Amino acid sequence: MRIVCIGQAAFGEKVLQKLTERGEEVVAVYTPQDIAGKRNPLKELTIQIGIPVFQPRSMRVPEIYEEYTRLKPDLNVMAFVTSILPDSILNYPKMGTIQYHPSLLPKHRGGSAINWAIINGETKTGITIFWPDRGVDTGPILLQKEVKISPDDTVGSLYFEKLFPLGIEALVEGIELIKKGIAPRIPQDESQATYEGLCIEKDAIINWSAPIDRVYNLIRGTNPQPGATTYFHGKTLKIFDAKPIYDIVGGLPGRIVNSSADGFVVSLKRGAILVRKVQMNKSSKIEAAEFAKQARLEIGDRLGE
Repeated sequence: MRIVCIGQAAFGEKVLQKLTERGEEVVAVYTPQDIAGKRNPLKELTIQIGIPVFQPRSMRVPEIYEEYTRLKPDLNVMAFVTSILPDSILNYPKMGTIQYHPSLLPKHRGGSAINWAIINGETKTGITIFWPDRGVDTGPILLQKEVKISPDDTVGSLYFEKLFPLGIEALVEGIELIKKGIAPRIPQDESQATYEGLCIEKDAIINWSAPIDRVYNLIRGTNPQPGATTYFHGKTLKIFDAKPIYDIVGGLPGRIVNSSADGFVVSLKRGAILVRKVQMNKSSKIEAAEFAKQARLEIGDRLGE
């Protein structure tokens, strides 16, 4: 089966590595154009293996389609793709196109599925291998696998420790089902569908008057990107690592009530948050204790102003 792998980043790299280790016939790789100063691990591995690699500005350009059809693919495998492919490419291979998505579709369609599951305080999520169509994460489902969201999972831990490796295994499993001719196409239940846009800075502003779990879920659901945003002396302060403290009396929301080598403690109406890693404006991320020293943070100072 002649496979074209379309993807990027570490996930695309590991998918390609797994497919070639298994002896799959990957005839080409499509990956985005290089960004100055940033590695493209999928491209690097593709060159190392000796597979043709293409980096078009857009997959919708006519000459790209002509180039693609000369590969005579039987299956497209989409491993971390952030744009919608044209129908002409999606539907060209006789076996179709399969794609990985880090949620249990039809829940959390969109590009920040992991963020929103944690921000919403959900206790489970998973991965879906599906047959993409012209919609956003709307095609029929091939297979799904569920994982638990632990109380202290961040976007980083949930993705890299659970959804990343599970997604690679599931793509391989999906390919095997396709080879055997038994891969299902299960329509998504539109009555259960949810869609959220990309989680960006305006979605990640901390309301220190909110309940402790909501504040904590926002912090871990935006770690490592885009970071939970608050303000200190009128400057943007992003929080990337924190711990909820339930067993202390609350106080004025956003007020600094303690500072130590572990970080600084911010009071809520009930309970508090221990802040452990921050980023001021667009400087490097640093330990919260170091920030407290540099910024001369004092007990009684208030965040959010």
